[in-house]
Amino acid sequence: MMPAARESLLDAAYAALARRPWATVRMVDVAAAAGVSRQTLYNEFGSKEGLARALVRREADGYLAGVERALGSHSEARERLTATAEWMALAARENVLVRAMLTGCWSERLPAPALSAVPSSSPVPAQRRADGPLPSPGDFVQIVRDRAVAVLAGAGRDGSGRDGGELARSCELVVRLALSCVAAPPGEGGVAELVRGVLHRQPV
Repeated sequence: MMPAARESLLDAAYAALARRPWATVRMVDVAAAAGVSRQTLYNEFGSKEGLARALVRREADGYLAGVERALGSHSEARERLTATAEWMALAARENVLVRAMLTGCWSERLPAPALSAVPSSSPVPAQRRADGPLPSPGDFVQIVRDRAVAVLAGAGRDGSGRDGGELARSCELVVRLALSCVAAPPGEGGVAELVRGVLHRQPV
């Protein structure tokens, strides 16, 4: 199956999830919404659990791609981190699966695939990847922190020694602050004001 067709199936699954609890989403309805047979859907994902894993994997990848864009959106380090924190909060607000992945709180409405890898005999490379380990909330903190350190170090720091350690601490502080805003949204001024206030006292 072409990647675009797989995306259409995942889009249909996400749209179905927006309308009803995952437990009541039927594979036949997802297939019909994407204009393919139910057998085609099973050939691509293997099972409803496989579809759920693929959907979570895609939303995780989309979230991390947004982190990359935010980190490249400004020339000044503080503004890069502020943009990243704003993206984290926005993505979690707009995407229920991203919110669940970042917080570890999976409601009964959502699929809740095991984060550990599952046995996979799928001939589809994208599905074999989805059947691999899925990131935990702690994994996301580490991934975003490390990516931010790499980008900011590459923008003029060597990323080593005391300076690198301070940079890593500042980046992790911003990531964890953004996650706290996911759980308890800030008031007027939003995420950006909080992050800028913290970074004013942090070396970046």
